[in-house]
Amino acid sequence: MAPDTFVVGFDLDMTLIDSRPGIAAVWDAVSARTGVVVDSALAVSRLGPPLEYEAGLWFPPEQVPDVVALYRNLYPEIAVGAASLMPGATEAIAAVRRHGGRVLVVTAKNTDHAKLHVEHAGLEVDEVIGDVWAEQKGEVLRQHGAAIYAGDHLGDVRGARTAGALALGVATGPVPAEELRAAGADVVLADLADFPYWLEDHLLEQRLSDLDAQLAGLGSVLVAFSGGADSAFLLAAAVRALGPEKVAAATAVSPSLPDAELDPAREFARSLGVEHHTPHTDEMARDGYRANAGDRCYFCKAELVEVLGPLAERFGLTHIATGTNADDALAGFRPGIRAAAERGAVTPLRDAGFTKEQVREASRRWGLPTWDKPAAACLSSRIAYGLSITPARLARVEQAEVALRAVLTDAGTPFRNLRVRDVGDTARIEVDPDVVDQVAGMEEVVEAVLAAGFDAAEVDPKGFRSGAMNELLPDPARYR
Repeated sequence: MAPDTFVVGFDLDMTLIDSRPGIAAVWDAVSARTGVVVDSALAVSRLGPPLEYEAGLWFPPEQVPDVVALYRNLYPEIAVGAASLMPGATEAIAAVRRHGGRVLVVTAKNTDHAKLHVEHAGLEVDEVIGDVWAEQKGEVLRQHGAAIYAGDHLGDVRGARTAGALALGVATGPVPAEELRAAGADVVLADLADFPYWLEDHLLEQRLSDLDAQLAGLGSVLVAFSGGADSAFLLAAAVRALGPEKVAAATAVSPSLPDAELDPAREFARSLGVEHHTPHTDEMARDGYRANAGDRCYFCKAELVEVLGPLAERFGLTHIATGTNADDALAGFRPGIRAAAERGAVTPLRDAGFTKEQVREASRRWGLPTWDKPAAACLSSRIAYGLSITPARLARVEQAEVALRAVLTDAGTPFRNLRVRDVGDTARIEVDPDVVDQVAGMEEVVEAVLAAGFDAAEVDPKGFRSGAMNELLPDPARYR
């Protein structure tokens, strides 16, 4: 269930909006116009089926078309403004979007009125489809590839099951929770306020299953293991799917790898029972890498995969896998991903739809020590584009960061992320935004960085942010 195909459908009345007051007022107006008494309270107690069905309970068949036309003519002015959001509706839609999904509203209400409600309520949905009920909803859901359909009525459960989608019932309408379950709802929530938490867990379990199946299908794998949270999780998942005898880890050793990363990577691999290889890569020999234009990562990843290829072949491992996740793929500035793909590397985390947040949550559940490890990009990412990458530049950045960590630790200054960016003769210091002011006032911070070989140093007032060097590129799109 990858982000680009993940679709969730929602019913409208009594699922996303409470339209009862307005609908009751419309029926009262219809009664006044026609002289036929419609019990509006009773009518709104059984919302769900099409309007024609309800009208047919009060009027003879030959009058139903005219009554429906009258009702719909009165509806926009009377009913739309009287509706209110159901608990958790906005948050449920936001949860789908946060996970990269699309949102449909599929309802028995006619499409024009449904769109008016969606607009009035400020609901950010991708498409509204009206005039469908029960199994008809299922056909629409199937056409749009919906994986989940949430609704409050038995007809919504039937629609979801017709589509082969997960039927999620919310007990906010006329049907009690036990009846929704008895009708075949896979999940029943009290209301949509619980939906974001359920969705988080559901997607994680689904993606874990997808990842396991993908890895099992590879047969054997060499994981490009940087020691970070993503590749550590991938390595652990590969061991679960294939067994340690069909998995190996490779941590590339070069001047761009901080020395402090190697021993923890080795220990992590050992804890999983897999062979840990430390091949040397020579990205510095590649002109494109040394030139350090916006596509530097392309040459680095090309070197990595080309070095790992013979290693995998030597040990009988059929695939090379990187820890690229779904967020990386959506970031839009990842020339390294292109280089790896061109050389046949696979990306199981991305293909299973794993976001960075889900990688960390799954790692936490599995008890992996890397679950909350801060991002640790290679040292070359600290060098401003256009400045040549040299061993000396990489060494002084590493030395400055080691010294800076020591200073902040000794001072008792809390930090999670820290970078020293080489922007020429000046070092730009990035720390977590909430401690920027505190760090900026510490003279020993600048002194520690200058001692590493910089002529000047300054604390970036914006604080740490991944990919900060990309901000200096005049045209990032050309390197995608």
